[in-house]
Amino acid sequence: MDGLQLRSLATAEGELQLSLVRVPVAEPGPDEVVVRVDATPINPSDIGLLFGAADMSRAKFSGAGTDAKVVAPIPEASRRAMAARAGQSLPVGNEGAGEVIKAGANAQNLLGKTVGILGGAMYAQYRTLKARDCLQLPAGTTAAEGASCFVNPLTALGMTETMRREGHTALVHTAAASNLGQMLNKICLKDGIALVNIVRSDAQSKILRDIGAVHVVDSSKASFMADLIAALTETGATIAFDAIGGGRLAGQILTAMEVAAVAKMKEFSRYGSTTYKQVYIYGGLDTGPTELNRAFGMAWGLGGWLLTPFLMKIGPAGIEALRLRVANEIKTTFASHYTKTISLAEALGADAIAAYNKKSTGEKYLIAPNRGV
Repeated sequence: MDGLQLRSLATAEGELQLSLVRVPVAEPGPDEVVVRVDATPINPSDIGLLFGAADMSRAKFSGAGTDAKVVAPIPEASRRAMAARAGQSLPVGNEGAGEVIKAGANAQNLLGKTVGILGGAMYAQYRTLKARDCLQLPAGTTAAEGASCFVNPLTALGMTETMRREGHTALVHTAAASNLGQMLNKICLKDGIALVNIVRSDAQSKILRDIGAVHVVDSSKASFMADLIAALTETGATIAFDAIGGGRLAGQILTAMEVAAVAKMKEFSRYGSTTYKQVYIYGGLDTGPTELNRAFGMAWGLGGWLLTPFLMKIGPAGIEALRLRVANEIKTTFASHYTKTISLAEALGADAIAAYNKKSTGEKYLIAPNRGV
């Protein structure tokens, strides 16, 4: 048994090559299953592996259907960042969902069931993996509904759990109208957590307000800093998760948090407030430098946050609790919506790449690996 899989190869000569290859499907061991992958989302983290630092505006396309190929140059200045993967044909796709079509002796309970999967290499027709990496979805849940049941849901839950564990009571989120941002809003509304959402347009504000968001501030408006300070003063948020990364936004958040904290001080201090303020960068929508204008006292932190290290920190019991919540609320709190569903071959088309590589807020593509083959 074999199946198609999408691969990304960076050559030592500075070229990115994308293609579909036919790979054998391993028979399941006692604790393993074979899943027919029916749906798998294109997340920003997937795009990072798929394209790396290649200049996709100069990509060349050839072939059609399962013979489709994409070749793009990797700029000289970016080749060092991709040197470690040179010569390796890498599978792509963090998560997905589908039907278990084969199961080992200890995993027979999953045979015929629709499961969500977090196992990598999901842009493929079939995946053999450990049964423990599968989440059995509630009866009546489609693969499309369960395809995004790991990365965004667990990231959003990880943010609120990090907030609690580090002693904060409210939080800030940027690029907040994204699929992940909408999930985070639903979690916070359900759990009674104050959330400040930072967006970049009136349209994005409307997306959030329509699902009940209370605090929405628009970074494109002249009143942004005043609006942000007001929201932080009202909520007391002292931790932020930033999907943008580059530019001034992280520093602006810390500054606004400091202004809100200083306003509550009874005595002046030349060192600023003693309220600790934390911004975690978890994305890179802006790949430029992070700019800090140090106007936020001395009690602050700026760092990185990723889902996998967080899950390692909370351990198996903590992970299982989060997974069960996702399964129970897959059609409500953790529902995902997609702009378009495409096949594996279509994912290598010029129009599709131009669309999903924009990483536009509120837009998300879904791959159906077994469509049209």
